[in-house]
Amino acid sequence: MELLKEVANISGKPGLYRIVKPTRTGVIVESLDQKKEKTVVGGSAKVSVLKDISVYLSDHQDSSKPLAEILMAIHQKHGEQVTLDAKNASNADLFAFLGDIEPNFDRERVYPSDIRKMVIWYNIIAKNLPEMFEEKIEEVSPSIEQENDES
Repeated sequence: MELLKEVANISGKPGLYRIVKPTRTGVIVESLDQKKEKTVVGGSAKVSVLKDISVYLSDHQDSSKPLAEILMAIHQKHGEQVTLDAKNASNADLFAFLGDIEPNFDRERVYPSDIRKMVIWYNIIAKNLPEMFEEKIEEVSPSIEQENDES
């Protein structure tokens, strides 16, 4: 989920964007859709990097779970796409969806609009950045394996 450092939501613009590189006055972003349009976003725009977003939990006032972990849990339960129609789903359906993924989320501080965004964002990421959900398998160096065999 390291790729979440490169993915952002821009307030007032639909969809998600990959951060390409910073400029003197803002940042160059590329849309995460088929168009792959590149635009410059000024420094006054509110850009939220997905790596920095988390979901409030009801355990403790300050407890939260990173969005990356929520997205991985959605991937494990729903695979390539969430079939819930986020735009037309009722608040109860949205809360039930997130409750199935993270039963301990704070129902007072997480709003239905937040859950809608999570579902929409998940589907965009799963479609356009499927490599984000591939688990990295660390290779064991041969010297470590040999040491274990000799013991």
